[in-house]
Amino acid sequence: MQNTTLILLLGAMAVVAFYFGRSRSLALVGGASKSAALHSLPGYYGYFTVVWCLLPALALMLLWLLFEPRLVVAFVVSGLPDAERQMTGGELNLLVNNIQNLASGDAVSGEVDSVLRAAADRYNEISQWSRRLLAVLVLGIAGLGATYAWRRIQPDLRARNRVEQVILYLLVAASSIAILTTVGIVLSVLFEAIRFFQKVPLTEFLFGLNWSPQTAIRADQVGSSGSFGAVPLFTGTLLITAIAMSVAVPIGLMTAIYLAEYSSARMRAIAKPLLEILAGIPTVVYGFFAALTVAPWVRRAGEGLGFEVASESALAAGLVMGIMIIPLVSSLADDAIHAVPSAMRDGALGLGSTRSETMTKVILPAALPGIVGGVLLAVSRAIGETMIVVMAAGLAANLTANPFEAVTTVTVQIVTLLVGDQEFDSAKTLAAFALGLMLFLVTLCLNILGLRFVRKYREQYD
Repeated sequence: MQNTTLILLLGAMAVVAFYFGRSRSLALVGGASKSAALHSLPGYYGYFTVVWCLLPALALMLLWLLFEPRLVVAFVVSGLPDAERQMTGGELNLLVNNIQNLASGDAVSGEVDSVLRAAADRYNEISQWSRRLLAVLVLGIAGLGATYAWRRIQPDLRARNRVEQVILYLLVAASSIAILTTVGIVLSVLFEAIRFFQKVPLTEFLFGLNWSPQTAIRADQVGSSGSFGAVPLFTGTLLITAIAMSVAVPIGLMTAIYLAEYSSARMRAIAKPLLEILAGIPTVVYGFFAALTVAPWVRRAGEGLGFEVASESALAAGLVMGIMIIPLVSSLADDAIHAVPSAMRDGALGLGSTRSETMTKVILPAALPGIVGGVLLAVSRAIGETMIVVMAAGLAANLTANPFEAVTTVTVQIVTLLVGDQEFDSAKTLAAFALGLMLFLVTLCLNILGLRFVRKYREQYD
């Protein structure tokens, strides 16, 4: 049985369990008219039955799916001939991959002999038997749990307390998963970055002016300097981000002010959805727009003014990235402006202030924490953008502040370093993790700066 089908059956059983649990609670007190005799509302007794129906079954299903692949492989390997079981670790892993690929109908590296075919058939047989057993156990435990909860229902049962306690545990578990995921990501990047800094000095990475991560395999290999100075990447990232924010922040903020305070309801209803369409356009489409439309226009305009402009430039990438970020700045600024209490706005207008004076001297200062938070989120979005930079700014790690030249960013180099089959023992590949760690630290600093700013000015206006 497929997992989707099994989950749908569990959902149907949960609906039935809710109905029977609620009906039993009402039947014990003599009907809906006497539901006041129950400790909790009738629905809570239904949810109490649903909890006992779903949670044990889902826990078993999760554990089963977690350990099933390893157990199936272990059973298959135990049935192989002695010659195959005595293979080295890498050879055995390759054999297991071939068995799994053959069992699923994918391509297999090498010839398919009788041993491999028999192992693939055994793999499918054990997998099908495992799924049948899983379906029987999960549905059986769900039925037993629902029956147990149904029999425990009494008028004095504190069903609401039990259900809310389970919901509290689920919320804590969800929060813990989010925190542990963040910690896992940080540690995975940190450990690999430490391996990189064991090969390349930290000072060279932070202060070096030449980025050429291709390491030499032979002593006479040309074009493999193995230089890991990341300053050109940092300057390129900051340059493109600065151009993007110089476009997104003024336009987005003025758009938010107009839509929040000056536009009519009809204009807002038309302009707001049109503006949000920009947020839904894939970044690869922005990249095409930057490469095919904006970059040639920037080159022609610059050459017309007497400047030398590269075919791929930081200015083209920054302009298009700024257009992409406008909806983010506008939406967050609009929410911050609408969150300002109307009493402050009405008080300023009642004292004789014009709408412009009310906006500049009352509303914007009060909404400043939210606006700054939105701008910082937009900066993080700009720093993490990759596709537009690849298509419009190029891959050249140039140390320059000229927006008409080609540059690259940290995220683009991370993608470039990890494309294709890589060995995670070389400094070239490990450099991607060092760049990722620096990107994480920069984002963390921006968030801390934003929180300090918000706390400082929020106390003034709350």
